[in-house]
Amino acid sequence: MTSASQAPAHGSAAVDVLNRVFGYPSFRGQQHEIIEHVSGGGDALVLMPTGGGKSLCYQIPALVRPGTGVVISPLIALMQDQVDALRTAGVRADFINSSLDYDQRRLVEAEFVNGDLDLLYVAPEGLGVAATQRLLDRGKISLFAIDEAHCVAQWGHDFRPDYLGLSMLHERWPDVPRIALTATATSATRDEIATRLQLTGARHFTASFDRPNIQYRIVGKDEPRKQLLELLRTEHAGDSGIVYCLSRASVERTAEFLVQNGIAALPYHAGLDNRVRAANQSRFLREDGLVMVATIAFGMGIDKPDVRFVAHLDLPKSVEGYYQETGRAGRDGLPSTAWLAYGLQDVVQQRKMIESSDGDAAHRRNAAQHLEAMLALCETVTCRRAQLLNYFGQTEPTGNCGNCDTCLSPPESWDGTVPAQKLLSTVLRLQRERGQKFGAGQSIDILLGKETDKVQRFRHHELSVFGIGTELRDAEWRGVVRKLLAAGLLAVEGEYSTLVLTDASTGVLRGETKVMMRREAPKVKAPRQRAAASTGGAPAAAAADLTPAAASVFESLRAWRASVAKEQGMPAYVIFHDATLRAIAALNPRTLGELGTVSGVGQAKLTKFGQQVLDTLHGPDAAAPGSPPTPTAPGSPPTPTAPGSPPTPTAPGGPARTARRSGDTTRSGVPEAGPAFAFDEEPPDFDYDFEPPPADDN
Repeated sequence: MTSASQAPAHGSAAVDVLNRVFGYPSFRGQQHEIIEHVSGGGDALVLMPTGGGKSLCYQIPALVRPGTGVVISPLIALMQDQVDALRTAGVRADFINSSLDYDQRRLVEAEFVNGDLDLLYVAPEGLGVAATQRLLDRGKISLFAIDEAHCVAQWGHDFRPDYLGLSMLHERWPDVPRIALTATATSATRDEIATRLQLTGARHFTASFDRPNIQYRIVGKDEPRKQLLELLRTEHAGDSGIVYCLSRASVERTAEFLVQNGIAALPYHAGLDNRVRAANQSRFLREDGLVMVATIAFGMGIDKPDVRFVAHLDLPKSVEGYYQETGRAGRDGLPSTAWLAYGLQDVVQQRKMIESSDGDAAHRRNAAQHLEAMLALCETVTCRRAQLLNYFGQTEPTGNCGNCDTCLSPPESWDGTVPAQKLLSTVLRLQRERGQKFGAGQSIDILLGKETDKVQRFRHHELSVFGIGTELRDAEWRGVVRKLLAAGLLAVEGEYSTLVLTDASTGVLRGETKVMMRREAPKVKAPRQRAAASTGGAPAAAAADLTPAAASVFESLRAWRASVAKEQGMPAYVIFHDATLRAIAALNPRTLGELGTVSGVGQAKLTKFGQQVLDTLHGPDAAAPGSPPTPTAPGSPPTPTAPGSPPTPTAPGGPARTARRSGDTTRSGVPEAGPAFAFDEEPPDFDYDFEPPPADDN
């Protein structure tokens, strides 16, 4: 940390920290502009997609400005990994949360008061405690960073009540700059964040929401677990990924199914014992090739860069949730897949949950609007990326991204007005002529003229609509029902999800409303997707762009990294990202100086791991004579630090600890038990102990 009198021009200091501490040669997008603004004392609200480099936007200003940067994060369970990553880069970081005992907390408090920390992580509920506020009054604060700022939005998908109290930051410390960051927010959510956090006067920065390396694919449900298994075996063998399910029961069954079929998979949901959940999360972060099957309790703040796919076996409740969850794939910029299996039962189930929710009419109306936007994304016949970006107020320039299923294999759009009329007429006649209500399956059997026991028992073969729908197959009729439900032209009610007409149904029956349907294109094997301008990745992605010799070196480096990570009890990516290892494998440096030119190799990591990397590449005599004793990253100044420049970071690991925390990892990489999960559980409204009925309505 520098004193105010010594601080150099923020621009040059920020670049120096970027080069020397983090090992990156240049900023991306709006990073430099944001960092200069906050370093100069300005408030900021930053919207930047996952993998876009949000963390540097507050970490670098905290290193440039005098004092300690205080980071508010809801992710107690991940604070240790966040701190470990910073300390490995030579940044003096620590955290205060409920996982610390009295002595451990006192040690961290002393570090803060004495000015021995660059960054201090705290939980939002902890910041509301008077003792924490008094502690912050005793030290010098360089900035407040409010991570996952969308958690303050009451209509948002990740609302956390404790975030509402963060407006007091401006009231109690009016001269300390604040930066609020999120990866997901519509214009309405942005306005709510600014208002609730008293950031209406802050400068707003909005990066592109586009994640060009992610291929978006939505498929019709047809035994979804088997569809998932085919995806993993044919396209993502050996890759790390996340599978989202709606209910805890579905999580357990899906994880068991994958394991039985030779896929290394782990469950994660709020109903698991804390120790089991901690161990599973730790394994996912620290091991390669694991699949995490989870409810939405899992994922926020997960920094694992080489997640190659995110799959949804159930429909997300909102586009915001879908974008946030799929954004956890491909943080390293390499080709990744966002895959969703979508069926009629999803629509029925989501509609039922909204109607039966405990919220008031405004809550149900808002939930319905979110669902309708998600259904529109599923039913579109145009570019999915364009529709996704348009939801967040951004335009896809070409209207054809070339990297979603509808662009790679365009579906047909067909006039489904007559089939829609037949289906609605069936529902109408059942209710009007028989006083009966049935679900989709019975209505479709009637249209197809199936003389089932149920049809015979209720004499539905006597209806005038019996057998008038044989031009479509069963699956196509389910698509008609799904489309009508998605468009609000049909509704479900009651415990048995019976179909009923809506006010809008009349327009279709009278021929006043046209209904366009989506006909799926023949299945085509997806090509490897285009990547953003970066390198790195998991085994399948890595080998694609490396020569056979370099690919072999890359695997040797990964093995070395895994050994070091296990020994030090931290995730492998904390040491070096795959992208950095790939660049090293391609360059094949022979000296520390050459190694220091690789993006992602900062000064502290070069000092700590550089010789080990060279030994892995060329054997124990790798460093050639004349290697600079204290190399620097590209673009950094000579080693002697000129007066006024930011101080050289402490050695990786920072100040010695006198006590072990309950949240620290053991040598096996599994966190010890502790109350570290209070704020990454599903909100009660989002986690379900039922399994949506596996009816033929899928």
